[in-house]
Amino acid sequence: MRIPRGALLRSRVVDDPGDALAEFLDEGLTGYVVFEPQDALLLGESTRGIVTFEDGIPVLAYDTERDEGGRDGLEGFAVTGPHRVAVHAVDADDLAEAHETEAFRVSPGEPARVLAGDERLSDRTLDAAPESRRDEGRDQSALEAFLSDQEAIEQIQSEARAEAQARAEEWGLESALADDDEQLPGRDEADDVAHGGTRY
Repeated sequence: MRIPRGALLRSRVVDDPGDALAEFLDEGLTGYVVFEPQDALLLGESTRGIVTFEDGIPVLAYDTERDEGGRDGLEGFAVTGPHRVAVHAVDADDLAEAHETEAFRVSPGEPARVLAGDERLSDRTLDAAPESRRDEGRDQSALEAFLSDQEAIEQIQSEARAEAQARAEEWGLESALADDDEQLPGRDEADDVAHGGTRY
């Protein structure tokens, strides 16, 4: 991936990355921003991230030190405290090729959520995004919410087990299923075997 060098518009230290992200959204920035956490610099660490924007909406994220993109890239420079932000303007046509790099793309609201922990700004950014990207962001948020709902996952697992048992009974296989279950170690026994011992 290659991001064209842009014209530097400004460079300054901000206390909260969320303030900068809100500013870029309001002004409809097209280009990229280099984020450098100041605490990391004081500790002698090299932490730097790049987020590209189109009409104020984040598109790509890249951690230059860890060579990672997307959400993983964002998390690499999601450091609390002041950040130096260097804002560069780039024409949208010049960014088009880079913006095709799927591995580096982020949903519109992710930078606000990951870098600033600001759900309101995340939602506002998502609402301002093109329709196709709003769907992308909401699909991802829904997936994250589902994966964090342990009760829902357990309910699905329970329903799947009940369905399997019903099918086994329907096909006259319940005895074979019971025999298989007796041969399989339980969770505790499996843990003991994995750790080279048996619990008494």
